[in-house]
Amino acid sequence: MGKSREEETVAEGGKPMRLWGGRFEGGPADALTRLSVSVQFDWRLAPYDLLASRAHARVLHRAGLLSDDELTRMLGALEDLEEACRSGSFRPTVADEDVHTALERGLLERLGSLGGKLRAGRSRNDQVATDLRLYLRDHVRHIVSRLVELETALMSQAEEHAATAAPGMTHLQHAQPVSFGHQLLAHVHAIARDVDRLRDWDRRAAVSPLGAGALAGSSLPLDPQAVAEELGFTSAAPNSMDAVADRDFAAEFLFCAAMAGVHLSRLGEEIVLWASQEFHWIEMDDAYSTGSSIMPQKKNPDVAELARGKSGRLIGNLMTMLTILKGLPLTYNRDLQEDKEPIFDTVDTLLLVLPAMSGLVATMRVNTARLETSAPDGFALATDLAELLVRKGVPFRDAHEAVGHLVVWCQVNDTTFEKLTEEDLAKISPHFTAATGEGPGALDVLNVQGALASRKAFGGTAPDRVRDQLAALREIVDGQAAWASGS
Repeated sequence: MGKSREEETVAEGGKPMRLWGGRFEGGPADALTRLSVSVQFDWRLAPYDLLASRAHARVLHRAGLLSDDELTRMLGALEDLEEACRSGSFRPTVADEDVHTALERGLLERLGSLGGKLRAGRSRNDQVATDLRLYLRDHVRHIVSRLVELETALMSQAEEHAATAAPGMTHLQHAQPVSFGHQLLAHVHAIARDVDRLRDWDRRAAVSPLGAGALAGSSLPLDPQAVAEELGFTSAAPNSMDAVADRDFAAEFLFCAAMAGVHLSRLGEEIVLWASQEFHWIEMDDAYSTGSSIMPQKKNPDVAELARGKSGRLIGNLMTMLTILKGLPLTYNRDLQEDKEPIFDTVDTLLLVLPAMSGLVATMRVNTARLETSAPDGFALATDLAELLVRKGVPFRDAHEAVGHLVVWCQVNDTTFEKLTEEDLAKISPHFTAATGEGPGALDVLNVQGALASRKAFGGTAPDRVRDQLAALREIVDGQAAWASGS
């Protein structure tokens, strides 16, 4: 019996091996080959393709399509091929169209015609959809581990500075004093939502497309549910057409990653400000900052700036994916070859940025004296004074106006709240004089630590509430770490 087209190309070694071609008289044009090839970036799916191949081999055996001996040889060859891929002794070549082609070549080299039996009942369409889900579900846990490290670094700083007063800002203008720990924990809450989204994403991504074939399933007696269970999915896809066409899981992952990138960018922007000479709230460790090639005195927040800049890549990758999917008819279209590079770039970007940001936050030194000195600047205690008047029975509208007049008076007379006297207050509004009855007077509330302590409602910036937040967040983050480790 003559050799198959695939066996001939493998034996000759000089022609590109393809998983198709029987109906074609000639080979593809060089321009088409260069356009079609994807192995240079989809090779990283090889471990997941081999994992799915082992599960598929067992299903073929249970269906009576592989004998006991053939299954043993098939699994042995797949294990040998996996080790060769791991060691680098087997690599794709320029003649391999994609990861599936390269791995089938490796299997045929080890098994001859028996290697061709593994292709029964599956298509590159359901293979790549399965491989990509396996890859992402694996790497999402690595990403969550790195997010947990950043949360932990922020919480460690927040614990140390739960009672450190800092200027709280709106519109980047001094607004009200806050605990610096409270501000740091605001970033932890945002990142915790990112992790929650990724965990929720994993629940929807845990559906196996393998068994869908090209689009219609297979007439062979296969068991997609068994394959799904072996690969760690919760179920097999209930619709074979949707199974190979669906990239919702990819777009949703990219949204989750882009949202995390936005949060990293916001944290990065704050660190850039904090490290500036104008703010001087923090000092960055030398290991996480850089200098200037011309200005010897410079210490630049490159890590924070790169986190801010790389968020653009993450947002762009999401836009790329949504644009690829827009208007695609069912089921598989070659446009979907373009889904991998934005995914791989997003994974790589997050795993590159997150450890650097964690190190920057963990090692930064907080200038406590600077924070506490500047906390009351810009008449930041004005709201506390207005709320005192409210407690004395003054309508807030009137209290707001009275304190506003007081701010103007201080500006005109080049003074601050801290230097006010009872006589000064009496000149501005009778409401301040009325506030000298029982309980604290107007001058008594113009105190930063008192202002922090007074904001003791749930979610407030009082140091005791910050410590409550820390306790609750530690429990949340411990659960996230356990999920990431698979425990």
